[in-house]
Amino acid sequence: MYAGVKILVVIGLVMGAVVLLCVGVILRTDHSFRSQHIAENERMKENHIHCATSQDREARRGKKHKIHVKDM
Repeated sequence: MYAGVKILVVIGLVMGAVVLLCVGVILRTDHSFRSQHIAENERMKENHIHCATSQDREARRGKKHKIHVKDM
């Protein structure tokens, strides 16, 4: 019987959290959300941090000596 009560309490807490998040989204005054992409974050730009794909592309660009798997 106690397990059922615990499950109901957990479900109630999760539902409450979801409702509060929805209310926060609905009542947002500026109706815009910041981008979550690393390349568009100002602090990351200041520290010269890019996403892994961009950093890999930059590291490979301009290399005269490429690594060939057959030579290993």
